[in-house]
Amino acid sequence: MRSLNFWRQFDYILLFTCTILIVFGILMIRSATTGAVDPDLIARVPDQIRYGIIGLLLVFGLAAMDYRLLGSLHFWLYIVMLILLMMVFFFGVEGDGGARSWLNLGIRIQPAELAKIIIIITLAHHLSQRYQKMHKLSIVLGSLIHIAIPTGLIFVQPDLGTTIVFIVIWLTMIWSAGLTFKHIGLFLLVIVIAAPAVWSQMQPYQRQRLVTFIAKDADPDNYFNIRQASISIGSGGFVGKGYANGSQNQLRFLRVRHTDFIFAVISEEFGFIGAVSIIILITIVIMRILRGARLAVDPLGSMICYGVATIIFFQTFVSIGMNLELLPVTGLTLPFVSSGGTALLSTLIGVGLAQSVIVRRRRF
Repeated sequence: MRSLNFWRQFDYILLFTCTILIVFGILMIRSATTGAVDPDLIARVPDQIRYGIIGLLLVFGLAAMDYRLLGSLHFWLYIVMLILLMMVFFFGVEGDGGARSWLNLGIRIQPAELAKIIIIITLAHHLSQRYQKMHKLSIVLGSLIHIAIPTGLIFVQPDLGTTIVFIVIWLTMIWSAGLTFKHIGLFLLVIVIAAPAVWSQMQPYQRQRLVTFIAKDADPDNYFNIRQASISIGSGGFVGKGYANGSQNQLRFLRVRHTDFIFAVISEEFGFIGAVSIIILITIVIMRILRGARLAVDPLGSMICYGVATIIFFQTFVSIGMNLELLPVTGLTLPFVSSGGTALLSTLIGVGLAQSVIVRRRRF
């Protein structure tokens, strides 16, 4: 009886919406890689299916596990995260973008993606023990140190996109723990002041992406793909050209169309209706997770949900923004939809954690 009541609390709307996004993403990856001769591209669809199935099973497994147990393991999770991130420097292999950010452990994994979820758990535990005490500078600095170590390791891989995600996670979670917008503004000011130092440590190709965004004529080669994304989106019209019929996609004018620019492929083949539908589905996912934060029985559960929702929202915002030429290219992919096994797995682990909070929610 208790088990039956437990699964009645499970958020099936959240699960169903995630499943629709994953299936649609697999179809779009298939469209984006049709006719490919590169073995890596050919393997993208079966890999995405495999990771999607594993991820959905993990959603159920994590929902059955009490998130507070994972919170109690915060120290060991943090150590495992640091070990994985440091292993990249010794045993890392290059990914699509040239960054040395992958490990080949029989299967290829991207530790930075898994680190996003681990840092949510460990930071949520750290802050939940100091809930509503964020007016103390020592506590805020402690949380900053907590996240600065893995963020630094990710930045030097180099992975600027995930570095920014970590900073956004920290800002969101210290706000959810009680820090005022006034104090968050001060930290943002510090980040702006530190920007020149960060710029000096960025890789040349990272700086070039920002320069291209500001002055598009500065590097026509880099701007070419961004322009192709805009053409893809604009040519889709209201209802699109039809599945696997996008000219920019099928004629290979648009590069990295299965990852960074998959939103452009969706817009070309399914038009405005398809693009808006994806945004609505992802919004439903975010709202259901935020509902979990509101119903959580404790600050730990609430902050875990805030962290997961932040990742999904921010990556969606940035991914769509760079497809629309509103933001510079950072390498962040569209959650649930873009090709990337570790990214999909980590996102679904986050959904599983949110489900663990939801099934143990307050009863009214």
